Amino acid sequence: MFRATRHTAVAAACSGALLLAACGGDSTVDDAVDGAGGGPEPTRLSAGYVSAIDQIGLPAGVEAGYFDEQNLNVTLKEPYPTGVDALNALQAGEVDVVQVGTPAIAAAQKGIDLVLVGNYTGSSSQRSIDETMAVVTGGDSGVDGEDLTSLRGKRIGVSEGSINHLYLLGLLEEAGLKAGDVEIVNTAPPDMAVALETGGIDAGIVWDPWPITMTEQVDGAKEVLRGGGYIPFVGYSVTTRAYAEKNPDVVERYLTARAQTDQWMRENPDDAADSATRWLPGTEQNVAQEAMEHNIKQLDPRFSACNYLALDTLAGLLAEQGNVEEGFDVNQYFQPKPILKVMQDNPDLFADLPPVPDAAAIDGGYVFERDAAAEACPS
Repeated sequence: MFRATRHTAVAAACSGALLLAACGGDSTVDDAVDGAGGGPEPTRLSAGYVSAIDQIGLPAGVEAGYFDEQNLNVTLKEPYPTGVDALNALQAGEVDVVQVGTPAIAAAQKGIDLVLVGNYTGSSSQRSIDETMAVVTGGDSGVDGEDLTSLRGKRIGVSEGSINHLYLLGLLEEAGLKAGDVEIVNTAPPDMAVALETGGIDAGIVWDPWPITMTEQVDGAKEVLRGGGYIPFVGYSVTTRAYAEKNPDVVERYLTARAQTDQWMRENPDDAADSATRWLPGTEQNVAQEAMEHNIKQLDPRFSACNYLALDTLAGLLAEQGNVEEGFDVNQYFQPKPILKVMQDNPDLFADLPPVPDAAAIDGGYVFERDAAAEACPS
């Protein structure tokens, strides 16, 4: 059941051009009620997310009141266009927590002292998951999702260094092709529909909701491949090491609220999609509902050896392409103790998820070893 709260009423009033001003940047609906119940003042925390369906758990949790239950007053920054922008805001001290995937690797190597404290998407029970990724082609592109060798010689739109770039590399590896066998066209997700329509690319590879909107906007466009387990999708709750060390209780409460939100979204995908239309400007209800059905398959906030393996795998792929330096040590950046405490104290929040394999379970002192993790995590 959707949890009707004062947040719902505020968010429902937001629409169109007013959305970012009323529901996005530097906004919180709790400012007028701090301490109203006579208890301790809520802890203030600022958080940022990227404008994507798989990141909607953060604003949806604020809207539904889960952060209130943890006595957190969360201020949301307006949606960032990319994970790089979100990390820049974290480094500048504009936010305390952001949701970021693969851009965290390059950011860490460039000196941002960040730590990964939980997942917003991915899997702690298996090696690879990529249900929110898809390949969309024009009607006469010649790309066949059942014959990946058909990618040879094609112009493929991806965002270089991002997860969709890595998905392409996973497809090429499966087909026995190399990156040089295709023409990679660096394309931002919002530009892919135009690029496909004008012939700038033969296919676009991207995350939801863009595959869905592309098929709606471009005559003859079709989704030829979805998911398939070609790569491990990653998306982390990220903060600075200094913030995590200074505020362990706040981080734990934040992750508890996110776990509550994720479970609610898994159980109520239509309501979660409805929330997405309010927090992601221009997202249509039918698009949000279709995208959410894929998104909920990857809503697993837990940590296990499989999450370390996922990041190590993607860091290796990026290094092979020269997008990041070799030798990225995932052990330096995972800080699992807060989410492990949430998992221990609130097993009911994860009861509907596949169990973490015994061999992949970790403790606060876990040290990643790739061979052991690969053996522990099923493909």
